[in-house]
Amino acid sequence: MLRQACKILNAKQQFSFSHYKQTFELYSRLFSINMNQVEESKKAAAYKAVDNHVCDNYSIGIGSGSTIVYAVERLAERVRKEGLKVVCVPTSFQARQLIITNGLTLSDLERTPELDVAIDGADEVDENLTLIKGGGGCQTQEKIVASAAKCFIVVADYRKDSRSLGEQWARGVPIEVLPLAYASVARKLQKMLGGKAELRMAKNKAGPVVTDNGGFVIDWVWEKVGDWQQTNTQIKMIPGVVETGLFVGMTYKAYFGNADGTVSERQKRD
Repeated sequence: MLRQACKILNAKQQFSFSHYKQTFELYSRLFSINMNQVEESKKAAAYKAVDNHVCDNYSIGIGSGSTIVYAVERLAERVRKEGLKVVCVPTSFQARQLIITNGLTLSDLERTPELDVAIDGADEVDENLTLIKGGGGCQTQEKIVASAAKCFIVVADYRKDSRSLGEQWARGVPIEVLPLAYASVARKLQKMLGGKAELRMAKNKAGPVVTDNGGFVIDWVWEKVGDWQQTNTQIKMIPGVVETGLFVGMTYKAYFGNADGTVSERQKRD
């Protein structure tokens, strides 16, 4: 279809309305097929992670994002078919609604302070299983839930798999800050670590994005980073920073759904 569309675009003739319409329809079909492929890859990764890491009587941290929808779908299916008894702790309002909608048992860290496993998505994963999370602004609660789990599992599609951070994710590191401190934090970030720090603005309302915790989000696009653990510590030491979207040394295993339907796995090195 792509070749066909290119032929139309390169044709040595005056375009008519029908030519433009045909080209648009071809690109629309191609985009639709690609998005279906991405969704199937998310589903494959999520299903495999749930099958490999969830057992009866488990307490489970439920992450946020589009891939987690499939993880909860598979978890609910296993609960119905196998009679599993599990409790779920959400990382966001979205996760909470997913748990309730799918008829799973809802809990929280006050009632369930230690989790057997937490399953979450990521915006990008490097070869050392260092993550960037927070594209949806939930990184603080996601990190708290992940740290409460004995085993933290990441599920994603092939677009999130990178050799080093920044190859696939250009929006930078999301950093949740107290509203009163956003300007000073942004200034100190740029002065201390370089790069560019910008307050994330909402798309469907006037003003900044507000997290589930009532915080603002700064997206920091770095210029050069040698050690992500050190960088994460430096950022967290800035007064006003609540949490970063850098997950360093936390992930046990990542599952990546591929375009061909297979699932690749990357596990923490001993």
